[in-house]
Amino acid sequence: MADFMRLARQGLRAYRMYQRVSRTLRGPAGRDAGTASLPRDASGHARRDRAAAPTAPGTTTSPADTSRPYPGDWTGPVTPHYDPHPDGRPDPGEVVWTWVPYEEDHSRGKDRPVLIVDRAGEYVLCVMLTSKDHDTAAHDDPDFVDVGAGDWDRSGRPSEARIDRIIPVRPEDVRREGAVLARSRFDAVAAELAARARH
Repeated sequence: MADFMRLARQGLRAYRMYQRVSRTLRGPAGRDAGTASLPRDASGHARRDRAAAPTAPGTTTSPADTSRPYPGDWTGPVTPHYDPHPDGRPDPGEVVWTWVPYEEDHSRGKDRPVLIVDRAGEYVLCVMLTSKDHDTAAHDDPDFVDVGAGDWDRSGRPSEARIDRIIPVRPEDVRREGAVLARSRFDAVAAELAARARH
């Protein structure tokens, strides 16, 4: 009987270790790490087809959901100006949700909030917002400007604008409006963009 109980305990320990290792290797909900939000085929494998549509803001998506292929990050002049209007159209000074390509791979990206800072032809020029804290009292990152909290973040977290990358967005590719940024916060972003342009 003692031998049986000892073997049972060893088996239980082995099973628990297997579960821990399996969760670590496979990520959330037992799926392959990094693919939890991707659609899956009949065999349960994650599909990485370009036509996969997002189910919610923040879901990994593809440029197939935009009206035109991404033209590349904006490298021309930027003249920030505050001009929000409650007319349902995206204007400078407004925070909106849109598809933003990854910097290292423009064929992939995600829906995220952006601040519109200017217009250029058929595009509005935007800077990404992030809730990650880069600009702190201990470390002043010149690429990020605090803009505070707003309705664009459902959790009410403070955000920062990343100003070292300008994203051109066609107005028809805006998913939804998030909020109008306070003038003082917009001016802080505009000042940092102007300072960067002078250097």
